[in-house]
Amino acid sequence: MSTPANGPKRETARGHLAMLGFSALVAGSFSLGSMAAPFIDPAVLNAVRFVIAGALLWLAAWATGGITREIKAAPWRYVALAALFAIYFVTMFEGLKTASPVSMAAVFTLNPALTAVFGYLVVRQVTTGWMAFAIAVGGVGALWVIFRADLTALLAFEIGRGETIYFWGCIGHALYAPLLRKLSRGEPALAFNAAILTAGAILLCLWAGPALVATEWNALPPIVWITIGYTAAVATSLTFLLLRFAALRLPSAKVMAYTYLTPSWVILWEIALGRGAPPALVLPGVALTALALLMLLRDR
Repeated sequence: MSTPANGPKRETARGHLAMLGFSALVAGSFSLGSMAAPFIDPAVLNAVRFVIAGALLWLAAWATGGITREIKAAPWRYVALAALFAIYFVTMFEGLKTASPVSMAAVFTLNPALTAVFGYLVVRQVTTGWMAFAIAVGGVGALWVIFRADLTALLAFEIGRGETIYFWGCIGHALYAPLLRKLSRGEPALAFNAAILTAGAILLCLWAGPALVATEWNALPPIVWITIGYTAAVATSLTFLLLRFAALRLPSAKVMAYTYLTPSWVILWEIALGRGAPPALVLPGVALTALALLMLLRDR
């Protein structure tokens, strides 16, 4: 029989397991996205993905009784947040046309540093010295992978086109988190995020309208449909539930730390999909991002 003290420990362990699952599932978007990106316009893919994911979250919100009148207040908030969300995902799939999934995942690990900056500017969140050090270690590892362990490219700051495009999307993603905190008025989480996805679906359908009509849906290869299904049902809806579960059990810094596992998970996804492993020279950079995770998980 467990003691009362074991209860919080068990919940904390479950929170960590949820974030392990979260980071692994998010990583799949990079590998599958790179396989689908050449065959479909990024805005079209994400428009369909947002429609499906939004419908799934509305269904979950309805099933749990999480739809209240408050959700209708100030709808402009959903549009603002959805615009950042949409920019992030469109630039991600556009970047995957030319950049490797591992390199893109490394760019994603810059998000904690960007979020720390926007967190201070928007909601005056202060990053501790230990967290800043861990973020710096992760950033060094990310740069190592982004520049493919090429010191000459680093000194010349030669960044690939795909990584550059995606970096701008990551800025939007980093601004999204503190802005979400600022604009939230205590609405039920499922309905709030469903409203954001719905606003995003509308924006993307308007933006990609001609491309949506011109897309030859019957001619799309299976990998496109697999990617749409995976990103909508798993990488959006399911990961949101995992993130919400973990956020209620772990400090925000520890939740954020799992971002640094993404390159490692992407490598495993690439191997599992038969696409091979990255060059050995980039592995020290991946190791540094994993070290940053361990540093952020430590209690200081």
